[in-house]
Amino acid sequence: MEAASPAGPGAPQPQRQGAAGRVAGLLRRVKGKVFTWNILKTIALGQMLSLCICGTAITSQYLAEKYKVNTPMLQSFINYCLLFLIYTVMLAFQSGSDNLLYILKKKWWKYILLGLADVEANYLIVRAYQYTTLTSVQLLDCFGIPVLMALSWFILYARYRVIHFIAVAVCLLGVGTMVGADILAGREDNSGSDVLIGDVLVLLGACLYAISNVCEEYIVKKLSRQEFLGMVGLFGTIISGIQLLFMEYKDIASIHWDWKIALLFVAFALCMFCLYSFMPLVIKVTSATSVNLGILTADLYSLFFGLFLFGYKFSGLYILSFTIIMLGFILYCSTPTRTVEPAESSVPPVTTIGIDNLGLKLEENLQETHSAVL
Repeated sequence: MEAASPAGPGAPQPQRQGAAGRVAGLLRRVKGKVFTWNILKTIALGQMLSLCICGTAITSQYLAEKYKVNTPMLQSFINYCLLFLIYTVMLAFQSGSDNLLYILKKKWWKYILLGLADVEANYLIVRAYQYTTLTSVQLLDCFGIPVLMALSWFILYARYRVIHFIAVAVCLLGVGTMVGADILAGREDNSGSDVLIGDVLVLLGACLYAISNVCEEYIVKKLSRQEFLGMVGLFGTIISGIQLLFMEYKDIASIHWDWKIALLFVAFALCMFCLYSFMPLVIKVTSATSVNLGILTADLYSLFFGLFLFGYKFSGLYILSFTIIMLGFILYCSTPTRTVEPAESSVPPVTTIGIDNLGLKLEENLQETHSAVL
């Protein structure tokens, strides 16, 4: 007869306790990695930017629906003027390499291209609403995130881990849930005159946004926040002012100004100015990709405000979408990206001493070969 097990019926208990301990240890590690002060601060800053974007969307929609005012370039022009008056003037009083004239002398053409990309990105996204649906804009605008990641890989030498790609996929799933909620609520019915043109405008605007954000991250981390904002304010004012004269002068002339319309313009300009002023601060402590993932919730804030201002229909999918986007954003921030230095050439630099030594060595080898032949 076999001997009975000394543990008896309680044998599985240590295994259950060991499994529970491992799960508890895993949860503690996840909590320590995710719920940190830096991540919480990043979430708070990202949602502050989302609220600024929400403010620009609400004021623009209120101007369009209530007062029939569609002047996106005028609204951007006011913002660039504020940036010019604050940050460009600050650069003018700086000394050394931070001075406005010194920067213009060295890098004027680069900042012209940056200002053009920033101005046209704002204009193309707003103009796309006249041609395509809200659903298409929300979906295609996310195209800028993979473009931004690719540009960061090649220009900023950012290196991503698997969890970053999973986090981006989760955020995009949240956007898809939001679009589904829009479809169920009937908000996709405001299709424009030519959907294809609108979709192309959104894609172009998303790519230009990605270019502008990558340049912003490089300038903010390598140079200074004041330089970025000052030069964008300078060239943004010039470019948007010229475009304003050619494209929106009739729309501006037809506005029946009163204090309510003026107040909406002021509110839009202040929200946009706060967005431009605070975004470099957030990018400096995180990255452009992280910021763009965080501000995906801006559309949801606009929808929540639209429940009271524009009579939108509520759907539980909006809450689910917000939760999914925030989950993806936290996953992305939980693991920092790596930055590698550009690979240096393995070929040693050619100097005069090196060439002379090489010639002497060849001469010695030829003499040895000649003696051996003899």
